[in-house]
Amino acid sequence: MTVGFYLLQRLLYTVPLLLGAVTIVFVLVHLAPGNPVDYIIGESGADKEMIARLTADMGLDRPLYIQLLRYLGQVATGNLGYSFVSSTPVLELILDRLPATLLLMASQLVFSISLGITLGVLSARRPNSLLDNTITVFSLASFAIPVFWLGQLLILGFGYYLDWLPIQGMVNLRAGYTGFDHVLDVARHMILPVATLTLYNLALILRLTRGSLLEVVGQEYIKVARSKGLSENTVMVKHALRNALLPVVTVIGLEFRALIAGAVLTETVFAWPGLGRLTFDAINARDYPLLMGMFIFISLLVAIGNLVTDLLYALLDPRIRYQ
Repeated sequence: MTVGFYLLQRLLYTVPLLLGAVTIVFVLVHLAPGNPVDYIIGESGADKEMIARLTADMGLDRPLYIQLLRYLGQVATGNLGYSFVSSTPVLELILDRLPATLLLMASQLVFSISLGITLGVLSARRPNSLLDNTITVFSLASFAIPVFWLGQLLILGFGYYLDWLPIQGMVNLRAGYTGFDHVLDVARHMILPVATLTLYNLALILRLTRGSLLEVVGQEYIKVARSKGLSENTVMVKHALRNALLPVVTVIGLEFRALIAGAVLTETVFAWPGLGRLTFDAINARDYPLLMGMFIFISLLVAIGNLVTDLLYALLDPRIRYQ
């Protein structure tokens, strides 16, 4: 099976999955307590006629299955609708916030994968040593701490008490930096949210890398490589690590959903202007079109992440073919 045919097959499989997922989430979102009309009216209140008019304008007065069919037909044409709160096209809102989230997630993915694999290799080279035990305690602690609480601890420590780093936003609006100074300003604002996500996500990669390496180094081909006089670094990196990475790649693909969930909490804590913060605001406002648009977009990101994981399998292990 060629790569192109395999990709087409996987994309076709994604369509019914997305359809089922969108239907389930649509029903759950609309059945949840509260509605956009209450948010728009606020505490000032309004007469029944105005409430009925707003409800009809939003299409919320129709049966749920009619609303679902209309929404599915709308999405099929590439139209995600308009936000109930801002009256802005949902797709425009998502694309406006997408760069900030991609910057945050790409940075933490690079750090969590590279640090997780590196620390996993160091831990596996000397099992049960002081270094191994220290790394184990560190990984367990970072994985056990809730991501929102970890973010608040970093804010208190490095932002409030030490006053070393900014704690909210993506840029310093008062300074108005341009050029390279603007890049440095964004980088400083990224440190705490990226550190929060990295510490939370590298733990599982670290533990799985260590466990896989300890299993691989006991196999015959590793003993043969050592008997040839190869250095320990060459044996671990070139021979053992490549085979040990297969389960790690699997977990990275599966954890893609958790990364997005972590981004929602982290962006909220640090007021990072990305998709996570947008999702949080949409939930508070019961903005149904924006919520559904975010869900569809996130589902596509997860599907792409899983597809990339499958392709990496064939690169790491030539025995795996597209089937």
